[in-house]
Amino acid sequence: MKFKFDYKSIKVRVWVYFLCFTAIVLMLVWFLQILFINNYYEEMKVRETKRVAANITSDYTNGNLNEIIGEVEKLSENDDMFIRIESLQTGIIFSPSIDDRGYENEIETVKSKLITSGKNNISLIISSPYNSRNVLVYAGFLDPAEENILYVFSPLYPVKSTVSILQNQLVYITIIALILATIIAYVLSIRITKPIRSIIRSAGKLSAGQYGITFRAEKTYSEIKDLADSLNKASYELEKSINLQKDLMANVSHDLRTPLTMVKSYAEMIRDLSGNDPKKRDQHLNVIVEEADRLNVLVGDMLTLSAMQSGKISLSKNTFNIKEAAENVLLPYRLLEEKEGYRIKFICRQNIYVNGDLERIKQVISNLLTNAVKYCGADKTITLSIKRTGKKMRCEVKDHGMGIKPEELPHIWERYYKASSNHVRATTGSGLGLSIVKEILSLHRADFGADSKPGHGSSFWFELDTVKKR
Repeated sequence: MKFKFDYKSIKVRVWVYFLCFTAIVLMLVWFLQILFINNYYEEMKVRETKRVAANITSDYTNGNLNEIIGEVEKLSENDDMFIRIESLQTGIIFSPSIDDRGYENEIETVKSKLITSGKNNISLIISSPYNSRNVLVYAGFLDPAEENILYVFSPLYPVKSTVSILQNQLVYITIIALILATIIAYVLSIRITKPIRSIIRSAGKLSAGQYGITFRAEKTYSEIKDLADSLNKASYELEKSINLQKDLMANVSHDLRTPLTMVKSYAEMIRDLSGNDPKKRDQHLNVIVEEADRLNVLVGDMLTLSAMQSGKISLSKNTFNIKEAAENVLLPYRLLEEKEGYRIKFICRQNIYVNGDLERIKQVISNLLTNAVKYCGADKTITLSIKRTGKKMRCEVKDHGMGIKPEELPHIWERYYKASSNHVRATTGSGLGLSIVKEILSLHRADFGADSKPGHGSSFWFELDTVKKR
């Protein structure tokens, strides 16, 4: 397999960014340590010298002469400073016991500059009188009368040797840091990209039609795990959608084929056999009309369900009497009582007002009644009850049919799902009635469900919030 360097990949980018960050940090260290060490050293010396002068001035002002002498001797021995206090009138007040550093000429020069400057103190860098080093000099008056002067001489040692040592050390540090950064960047890039590559391979299988693929991202970063979880959910929904699409095509093809075959067959019978027989012709034409009605219901329900699931249908809510709405729905079903011997009981003892889409709620009740007619059983008895339970209205449709098996109950709201129980087909249907019920009630944010026990019938119900009549 030929290796291809992809400079846009996460692995390469992480590697490059980490190395660049390490290089920038090392360059900053080199820059600060090598170029600024001399200035930094002098700045620190100035601060230290001024601090010493401030402490001595404070002790002098407070009259602590013994403390001054002790501190000056200590600084002279330990910090390699030459300190002198002298009076313009009486001469030297304090000077180190070993006063052979050759600063006499320099003291006179600094004294002259202090007096002519008009300031309380000055600091400057001079050349040492006996070597090539520079010396930091501080001179300042100790009292307001400007009679006594404090001198502090602090040698500035060259830092070239220190810089050389630092350079040698930084070379080793740079090499080691770059090697470690390379290793860490490589390991880190592998850890980041490994689960992503696994997800990419799984996504490739999914795009090739292998639905139900599981995206794995265990023991990895939270963001990648969240991505895998989202893709797993998408894979599951896609598989479900594909299966539903296949079922939809199969069921629609089947449901369309049957009435179309009937229409074609009876049309041919009219053409070939019963065209001149008014009685048979009317019978055949009635069959064609009924099958056309079935097609119309099927297509209408498909369009309604599709529009609801795509969010193209919005509810037109208002307050209405659910009892009156149910009575209007029951009117067409009275024909079944007269012709087919069905018994539809309606129980509602009071007017109950709810807020919702009147036509959609009537469609829910109608679909539940149609479903009950299909599965009502030998006694052909159906009960529609509406009652108030607290702040809720509960509408329930019961039948005494064969019931629904427990394992089938969760699937009854799916498109074209038909329970295994036998049913009486006294009405035309599309197989989408309960799916439409689910979508309408979901849009109303209503509670709904179904209870059933094999051999004891089924009960379908929904609840809406009650409101006061306006």
